[in-house]
Amino acid sequence: WVRDLNEQYVPNAPIAEVQKVLAEGFLPAGKTRTPITTLAVNTGSKLVLLDTGTGGRLGGATGSWSDNFAAAGFNPAQVDTIVISHFHPDHIGGLRTKDEQLVFPNAEVMVPAPEWAFWMDDARMNAAPEAGRGVFMNARRVFGSIAGKISRFDPGKEVAPGIVTVAAPGHTPGHTAFIITSGSASLLTVVDSVNHPAVWVRNPDWHFFFDTDRALGVQTRKQLLDRAAADKLPVTAYHWPFPALGQVTKEGSSYRLHPVAYSHTL
Repeated sequence: WVRDLNEQYVPNAPIAEVQKVLAEGFLPAGKTRTPITTLAVNTGSKLVLLDTGTGGRLGGATGSWSDNFAAAGFNPAQVDTIVISHFHPDHIGGLRTKDEQLVFPNAEVMVPAPEWAFWMDDARMNAAPEAGRGVFMNARRVFGSIAGKISRFDPGKEVAPGIVTVAAPGHTPGHTAFIITSGSASLLTVVDSVNHPAVWVRNPDWHFFFDTDRALGVQTRKQLLDRAAADKLPVTAYHWPFPALGQVTKEGSSYRLHPVAYSHTL
């Protein structure tokens, strides 16, 4: 998802500094690039998806999820469980096709209870400014006809074998991260708490335009990165470039991401 860079992208930092950081990541001048990297987890007994992509609704280069899923050797009918991190359109859009058909016929859909309580609240939607109602309305489009079948979980719950949810509010009120464990190995996915690695790993105090509560987003970001650094956890994130995997070390009040090669094995 390629967008024009503007001063609102990082509201509390000079745009020249933001541009410098992006340029160090080899991005074209004046542009931001947002990859969308979902996770499929084979637990041994279940095939679990963590989020579903855009459903091809953001335009540009988005919309290749189904082809990539097939290329990985899967089909939607195999999916047992879908766990949603939060309700932004690029995370829930893939539950439906562009003609509103459900994509995953056999999957249980699980969502964070605080996220459901916020975005499905009609009074809150009606009180929001018109420009801010899109996420509320999209959530109703995606979930409306299946609302009675959706499971809601509280952060901290194990939602599938080896997949434990972690409260990570700030990006949205119910935004959720995940710890995935197999044997003695674990992986932390921070989802959207660290959006662009070149920007927010090195500058964790910088705000992000799309965060609902930007100060809380900073607090959550640091907590997750501190945990990754202290526990030496491999880290992945939803909007990091593929394969979106690395190790984090702490450097004073900042952090450094050490990306791993695609061939890396946990």
